[in-house]
Amino acid sequence: MNFYPSPSPSSLHYVDGEESKKQRKASDDLARMTGGEATVATLKAHSIDLIFGLPGIQNDWLYNALYDAGDDIRVIHTRHEQGAAYMALGHALATGDVSVFNVVPGPGILNATAALATAYGLNAPVFCLTGQIPTNKIGKASGVLHEIPHTPEVLRGLTKWVDRANHPTDVPRKISEAFYQLRSGRPRPVALEIPMDVLADIGEVTIDDVRQPFAPSIDAGAIEEAAKLLGEAQHPMIYVGSGAQNVSQEVTALAEMLEAPVVGYRTGRGILDSRHYLSLTMPPSHEYWKKTDVVLAIGTHMRIPLQQWGTDGVTVIRIDVDADALHKIKQADLGIIARAEDALPLLLNTVEKYNHQRTSRKDELLAIKADWAKHTAYLEPQMTYIKLIREMLGEDGIFVDELTQVGFASRIVMDVYKPRTFISTGYMGTLGYGFPTALGVKVAKPDVPVVSVAGDGGFMFGVQELATAVQHKIGLVTIIFNNDSYGNVQQMQKNKYDGRVIASDLVNPDFVKLAHAFGANGYRAETIEQLREALEQGFASDLPTIIEVPIGDTPSVDRFRRLGKVR
Repeated sequence: MNFYPSPSPSSLHYVDGEESKKQRKASDDLARMTGGEATVATLKAHSIDLIFGLPGIQNDWLYNALYDAGDDIRVIHTRHEQGAAYMALGHALATGDVSVFNVVPGPGILNATAALATAYGLNAPVFCLTGQIPTNKIGKASGVLHEIPHTPEVLRGLTKWVDRANHPTDVPRKISEAFYQLRSGRPRPVALEIPMDVLADIGEVTIDDVRQPFAPSIDAGAIEEAAKLLGEAQHPMIYVGSGAQNVSQEVTALAEMLEAPVVGYRTGRGILDSRHYLSLTMPPSHEYWKKTDVVLAIGTHMRIPLQQWGTDGVTVIRIDVDADALHKIKQADLGIIARAEDALPLLLNTVEKYNHQRTSRKDELLAIKADWAKHTAYLEPQMTYIKLIREMLGEDGIFVDELTQVGFASRIVMDVYKPRTFISTGYMGTLGYGFPTALGVKVAKPDVPVVSVAGDGGFMFGVQELATAVQHKIGLVTIIFNNDSYGNVQQMQKNKYDGRVIASDLVNPDFVKLAHAFGANGYRAETIEQLREALEQGFASDLPTIIEVPIGDTPSVDRFRRLGKVR
């Protein structure tokens, strides 16, 4: 991570609007532009046509430039900075490409940090473009509007790269470096500060050429060794995470070649279609783990098996673009530093020469799935709701989970057909992330149905973004499972702490009336058929839809979180 100190006050000065206009009028050189214009031009050069943001005085000259850009860059302005950042997260997760959000410094950037932390945990390519106080005031503690100390240090823990542009001529180079970082190696958020005087000032600007991202070269010998281990294995298994989202076809082909079950949890769901007999969720893979001899982990830390199930007699092969990830939790027996997109085609071709004749494991794995279905049958009414949502979403629909019992159950029982159609908060477990993140998903995929599930507690974290959804006609359907409590917390208080219920009961609005007050569609569904009808109505509308489902206590999935050591 790089951060360059500000130049001295003598080398930069704040340019107010009138002075900037005079400089512009005096110049006939089209390469001369404000820092704001340089920002917009560089974003366009990197194929950005959308930005989520919240304007403010430190970003005035950026929004002036966005206004002048017309329809080239769409601006979706939110009602809170966390909303802008979460929407960018959802957009990035749904597309697999960079999404940009912009906020003011100080309280603005601090409001966005929960979303940045979630993006960091999910390996999401989110670009935080933040304003900053005047350059000659940074670090002076003089009480300038929105001044906080050590902003780069705050951002460093939540991003892979942080920098500051110190002059309009800096802007294209720094933005280009941000995109290079976003698209090179492990995808994680980046942040760039552009002070308000830099956005307003004028300089001779050259828009840099788009750099090709870095990808590590592949060790052919390691590919050969991995192919030999997998080809000779009797009971191989494949675990996939977010790093395998772009290799669904290759993973499917490799699994079929090896008769190897493929396991995805949260960020790996849908890489292999759940309807395939080789597709397992995390808990049922616990049974197969007992006899697994070689496991291939693609773009995942594989935390649960490695931490809880035991690894005696298991050879672990990792493919990960991040060298540091190869030895997380447990030292890999064989580590391959590579993008999955580069490594999997080579591995597929090489496995063929080592693979032996294999008998189909279809009957065995279907039996494991059937047994698993018996173990989860008690999860009602969650199972009934999930089955209906799955049916209504169709082949391409997208589901966004939340920290609610329906969301927890979905991670282990919901069928997911395609990559990037099951959006999860991952290990960060950020309550309230779901609704605003799902809005970003729907912006990215306006032509497919998107469902966000939420509890009443989590939904209220971002309720104000319902106004954003109405204003920008974001036709997301959100189901609020309302039990008038922080249900998961209260369940733990009752079951683990002798009924010491405290600070978990909630007083809620009438969610249907609330939706109507915002100008959104609002329905209450007290039966499964009413929920079906409400989903049909919501999917047919270009306005956001809120469906309130009253729900009582529900059974927990906690018994599947720690399944015990089997090796």
